[in-house]
Amino acid sequence: LIITIIQEKGLHEPMYIFLCSLCVNGLYGTTGFYPKLLLDLQSDVQVISYGGCLTQAYVIYTSVVCEICTLTVMSFDRYVAICRPLLYHTIVTSLTVRKLLLFSWCYPLFTGLIAVSLTVRIPLCGSRIDKMFCDNPSILKHACLPITINQIWNKCLVVLYVLQVLFIAFSYCQIVRTCVKSSKGRFKFTQTCVPHLLTIVIFITVTLFDILQGWNSNVNVTLNMRNAMAVQFLVIPPVLNPVIYGLNLQQIRRAVFRKCNTHKIFDMRR
Repeated sequence: LIITIIQEKGLHEPMYIFLCSLCVNGLYGTTGFYPKLLLDLQSDVQVISYGGCLTQAYVIYTSVVCEICTLTVMSFDRYVAICRPLLYHTIVTSLTVRKLLLFSWCYPLFTGLIAVSLTVRIPLCGSRIDKMFCDNPSILKHACLPITINQIWNKCLVVLYVLQVLFIAFSYCQIVRTCVKSSKGRFKFTQTCVPHLLTIVIFITVTLFDILQGWNSNVNVTLNMRNAMAVQFLVIPPVLNPVIYGLNLQQIRRAVFRKCNTHKIFDMRR
C-alpha cells in the first residue's frame, strides 16, 4: 500500500498521503516489538538490557501516539473535505499537509523523549517485566523513589489524548450531519469515511484492552491472557488498516490491482 501511494501520482492527495503515513507508522511500531519477540522465541530465557527496554518502550509509545495523531489529522481532512468542500483546497494546502505530517510525527517523538528521560532518572528496585514488551508503566512499577513527576506528566498526556478523541468525535458528528442530507453525501461517507471510522474504532478498542488490563492488575487473569490482550494494539491495526483501506477506497484498490497485474502477480483478465 505504501509503495502504491508513493509511486502513483494520482494518489498524491492529502487523504492518501496521511494514509501512507499511518501505514509507515504501523511498520515503525512493529519494529519495536517483533524483532525482540522472534529472539525470545528462539531463546530459553527472555532477557533484555535496560537500554534495550527503554528503546522498546520509546518506539512503542511514539508509535501509539503517532497513530492517534495521524487519525486526528485524517479526521480534520475528512471534516474539511465534506463539511467545507468549497474551502478544502484553500485550507488543506500542500504546506498545511506538510505541517500536519510534521506535527503527527514530531509531537510523539518529543513527548516520548520526555517520558523516557523522566523514567531514566528513577532508580529501580526490580527487573521483572510481566509483559511481552517493555513500556513505561511496567518499568515504573519497580521504582525505588516516588514517581510524582512522571504521574503528573502522564496525566497531562492523557488530557491531550482525550482532547484528540473528542475532536475526532466532533468531526464525525459534523460529517454525519452533513452526509445524511443527500444520497451523494451518504455515498461519499461510505467510500472515504467508513474505512477511517473502522480504523479509529479498532485502534481505540485494542488500546483500551491494554489500558484496562494495566488498571486491573489485581484481577484474576492469567499471564498469557494479559499478554494476549496487551499485544493487540501492536498486531491488529498494522494488519487490518491496509486491508480496510485497500478494499474500501476505490482508487487505491484499482491502483493495487493495476500494479499487481503489471508485475504479473495474477491475471486480471480471468
